[in-house]
Amino acid sequence: MCRGLVLAILFLITPRMDAVQSLGILHIKIVIVDSNRQAMPVPRHALLISDNPSSAPPRRILTALDGSVDVRLAPGNYTVESDRPVAFEGKAYQWTQIVDILAGREAVLELTGDNAEMVAITNEATSVTSPLEADPSSLLTRWQDSIVAIWTATSHGSGFLIDSNGLIAADQQVIGAATSVEVQLSPSVKVAGTVIASDAMRGVALIGIDPSIAASAKALPLECDKAAEPLTIGQEIAALEAPLGRPRGTSSGSVDSILANAIDTDLVPSAGGTGGPAFAPNGRLIGLTTLVIERDGTRDARGRIVRVGRLCELVAASAQKIKGTPPASATHLPVESVRPFPSDPAGADAPSRTRSQSLYRMSTSDFDIVFITPVQLMAARAPSDRTGARGRNASARLPDADDITERLLTDFSNWSAYVAATPPVLLIRVTPKLVEGFWTKVARGAAMTQGMSIPPIKRLKPDFARMRAFCGAAEIVPVHPFKLEHRVSDNDTLVEGLYAFDPGALAPACTTVTLQLYSAKEPQKTDMLLVHAKVVQQFWQDFAPYRAVK
Repeated sequence: MCRGLVLAILFLITPRMDAVQSLGILHIKIVIVDSNRQAMPVPRHALLISDNPSSAPPRRILTALDGSVDVRLAPGNYTVESDRPVAFEGKAYQWTQIVDILAGREAVLELTGDNAEMVAITNEATSVTSPLEADPSSLLTRWQDSIVAIWTATSHGSGFLIDSNGLIAADQQVIGAATSVEVQLSPSVKVAGTVIASDAMRGVALIGIDPSIAASAKALPLECDKAAEPLTIGQEIAALEAPLGRPRGTSSGSVDSILANAIDTDLVPSAGGTGGPAFAPNGRLIGLTTLVIERDGTRDARGRIVRVGRLCELVAASAQKIKGTPPASATHLPVESVRPFPSDPAGADAPSRTRSQSLYRMSTSDFDIVFITPVQLMAARAPSDRTGARGRNASARLPDADDITERLLTDFSNWSAYVAATPPVLLIRVTPKLVEGFWTKVARGAAMTQGMSIPPIKRLKPDFARMRAFCGAAEIVPVHPFKLEHRVSDNDTLVEGLYAFDPGALAPACTTVTLQLYSAKEPQKTDMLLVHAKVVQQFWQDFAPYRAVK
């Protein structure tokens, strides 16, 4: 297609002190004036940037909701052009501009109707929608009461209420094989949820909560009769989410490709945001967000939307099950305080003291137990005098107690993002013990009689299954009953427990603090641990700075 080239008008700006001197910064803004002489930004418009002469494939960028985008470029001459035309008020606009980038300088490229090329409107053309329709914040204002956070033992995701009887839609990847979950409707309200249906082929799941709990929320209707309405490549979309450790929010992107049952998009949900509802520019629900899963089981950082039609299919197929499933308990579950732990509590600046005393470790016949407080987590992240020595001697020594301590305080597998935020909770980590088998021990003994020394060959005891905690005779419900999953081979996964408790739940005021532990191999056999009063006093003291802050 023939395109008229127009030399861009560039405004050189005094370079900022923090600019990278070897690069230049190009500020791009796209605005079209409507029939009422109102300036309309062009959001989510794809531009291709290529150097002249071309030495690499074009770089694709997208404008934000205000029609702007900033890009760092090496010094040189570049062509900036529309990937597709944009349709607006019966016309189609596209741009092809040439710009010069200087090292350490900033330049502004303004794309308007005056320097655009007018082309015929095609099916590939994107559209400019009104700010009210395109702005995700308006969707959040309207539907934020519908968005929920979903907790399983191994993952966190988002979901949304789809009817007033307590039916919730969720991403099947988040739910997995779980039969029950915890549903958080607000910072202060969390209840049990029953997994009514979980369909891996469709990629969606249905969860039920007590209708009395759902009465205070606003359901987001599926509008299944509109599920087949078409979308276009490049069309702007938005999603709502309840991300891990943050308030409800929004994310936005555009349609990359349209599949029979899904939509590929550059919209990537935040951590814990998958399963939130996705919307077309006119506010129509088009599906729920997910991430692409590769064949090796890893999650790629590519967004995908499961189309609402798949959700409608599962609701219809599960109609009898939805009616016949008893409602989950309406009892409110413990929630994490929204008040953060102080960032500089007394004693947290003494990592050597914390590492030597504050890793409160106990054991049973099958498990090693560690009590972890925010003070310990902060100390573990602080620089250590031992770091240099460990680095210098790492090749000449075996892992010592401090290595194990560091792993227990820094490696939380699938819940690392949760722990990284230093939540104001007491964490109890339960790890299956490493033991040496009888016949292995016999073989080692026989080898020693022949003058051969064989190091111990240990194996893990059965995986952790669950834990119960008691303050005196009263059972304490955890804020989160997590499980940590570590892949140790292609076929084996180590499962640990990581239970989060309110910092005041297990206190010196308890007559006794007792833990009951259960393994996956013998789920009915109780492994009992009476927590030493000295240990309870120690982790209670770590929360003194938190209790002092009102």
